[in-house]
Amino acid sequence: MSAPLDLDASAADWPIDVVDAILCINMVHISPWVATEGLMSGASRRLAPGAPLYLYGPYLRGDAPTAESNEAFDLSLKARNPDWGLRKVEDMITLGAGHGLAFERLVEMPANNLSLIFRRIS
Repeated sequence: MSAPLDLDASAADWPIDVVDAILCINMVHISPWVATEGLMSGASRRLAPGAPLYLYGPYLRGDAPTAESNEAFDLSLKARNPDWGLRKVEDMITLGAGHGLAFERLVEMPANNLSLIFRRIS
């Protein structure tokens, strides 16, 4: 097993060449959008063809109501930093597609969280 890497998701250069999978938990909503853009860009460069990018956390959906606790959490995040906040699933799918990452599925999770699973297009 490899040791953890110090990785800035928004950096143009990552300290690894190819990875079998990327797991990102609770980062997207508590970082600037540029970090999410960097994550998608880095995943498209570093994931092996067909390999997954697995995102977990709270997201907003245009086709489903948001829990009151998520609405309050979103406001709290934006009050701490206006660049933070819950992201729309649809925006994540669009961003991923722009980086060669196909959206595979959404999985409902406990505590009003979602898993978004993407795969690098070969």
